[in-house]
Amino acid sequence: MTEVSLPEIPGATWADHAGVLVLTMDRPPANALNRSLIVGLCTFFTELAAQDAPAPVVLTGAGARFFTAGGDIKELEGTGPAEIEGRMRDFHALLVALDRFPRPLIAAVNGHCVGGGMELALFADTVLAAPEATFGFPEINHGLLPADKGLQRAVRILGASAVRSMVLSGNLFSAQDAVDIGLVDRLEPPAALLDTALETARAAGAKAPVLYRALKRSVNDPDSGRDERSLATTISAAQAYFQDPVAAGLRDGWNRGKVSAGRAPADGRQHQSR
Repeated sequence: MTEVSLPEIPGATWADHAGVLVLTMDRPPANALNRSLIVGLCTFFTELAAQDAPAPVVLTGAGARFFTAGGDIKELEGTGPAEIEGRMRDFHALLVALDRFPRPLIAAVNGHCVGGGMELALFADTVLAAPEATFGFPEINHGLLPADKGLQRAVRILGASAVRSMVLSGNLFSAQDAVDIGLVDRLEPPAALLDTALETARAAGAKAPVLYRALKRSVNDPDSGRDERSLATTISAAQAYFQDPVAAGLRDGWNRGKVSAGRAPADGRQHQSR
């Protein structure tokens, strides 16, 4: 493989492991997705996909506790509609970039994977997880909503009944539960997770790229018109719930209830949004 030239990403690192790129989200304490990280991840996958021979990618989180706790809403509180809409557009663009990435994408879920983090995992070709990982869409309990594109992906993979239960309760669930519903392909011990993800990426990367790309496109069925409708739904909903006093109270209560000094709660519930 030729030498890879890709941009640096604020809040993440990437490294070439013998032809597989390991992309690590690294924003302590919970690898939360702020806007610069979202934009950086989108740029990474867009520029990589445009190369002549894109490398397979393993996406993971730094540390032992968090893949990512989702988006950090602190940067949105008190901002105006234009900033909120911009954030929603950026996250939607990231999901579109993942949906259209033509090469193997493996998620190595090393810890809590909730909110926007679960949306990222849903766009991976293979999801491996540590047994201690947790998953879920807790947004309803925190005055937020998932991105519509992420929800539609969840419905396609997991089924409407399972997703309805997840999003309307906001409950988190275990890695074993994630295997049982088809979100996670298999569990790996933490010490073996990255190596197994690399092996999986290399095996998938050895397939004929033209065939892999075509099959992945057929399975994912990307649709620009559908994406535009999802984006419009996401923006409209966000404009409503950021102006709603009840939702604002949930967000404020969540922010005030988190542990002091910026430490993330042990159950993975930090700041989730899009």
